[in-house]
Amino acid sequence: MSTPVTLDFVSASAAVQGAGATMTVLPTTGSTNADLLRDAPDLASGSVVVTLDQTAGRGRLDRSWVAPAGQTLAASVLVRADLDARDRGWLPLVAGAAVRDAVAGVLADAQTDADAETDEDAQADTDEQPDTHGRVLVKWPNDVLVDGRKVSGVLCQVAADGSVVVGVGVNLTIPAGALPTPTATSLLVAGATEPATALADAVLTDLWTGLQEAVAGLVAGGAAADAVRSHVRAVCGTVGQRVRLELPDGSTVEADATGVDDDGRITIRDRTGASRGVAVGDVTHLRYA
Repeated sequence: MSTPVTLDFVSASAAVQGAGATMTVLPTTGSTNADLLRDAPDLASGSVVVTLDQTAGRGRLDRSWVAPAGQTLAASVLVRADLDARDRGWLPLVAGAAVRDAVAGVLADAQTDADAETDEDAQADTDEQPDTHGRVLVKWPNDVLVDGRKVSGVLCQVAADGSVVVGVGVNLTIPAGALPTPTATSLLVAGATEPATALADAVLTDLWTGLQEAVAGLVAGGAAADAVRSHVRAVCGTVGQRVRLELPDGSTVEADATGVDDDGRITIRDRTGASRGVAVGDVTHLRYA
């Protein structure tokens, strides 16, 4: 991986390189996760591989990730940290929350700009950003939804040296008519107006920073780790939903999602009133089915 960082990722590269890690921007690649998994042993924690043209990306459960060239961010971040087994299991959840926060920030900025254009005097009276909490949420374990539709997915994979590669795909400027499924969306559709390169830089910078802070909190343990897990629970839009869970054994259950337990499992209450935690499953929010 020898392609130098370009000016399209000024903010992200400054953050990554400032932490002593490596930022690699590729004009095109099959999979940023595969690239980083290959080179992980030689790279510092926090290193990143990123492209706007990923041709063979994969999501959870080995699904393909449709990524139109120039309109979708694909990025992978290397995490090498002293985490116990339980906290390693939280990595996909905290990664999803970091992406959610980054997307919410970009959309809040876009709304602020729109408000400034339409009502400059009113906007000048307040320093508060628009509240995007209800619009941007995580579907357990780590899909990111805007207005109930998927804008991003996360795939975590373990490298040969035991480090974890956190792969992220974010739909940036795909127009409504070109989205891959009716349940998908993009930052453009959600109201962002900047070009794809600017959106990619902003999202990558914020998600990288948020991921580093969350991992540091988990490593520190105690109140810091509790705060990380509490934030994940707060932005998890699955909690409180009626859901359909497709389980690894092929069975399906409809239930109420009641929380996220200390092991990162989604807790559900089925129609009989029985409660349990589920570690692995494909979730559908029935409101949007």
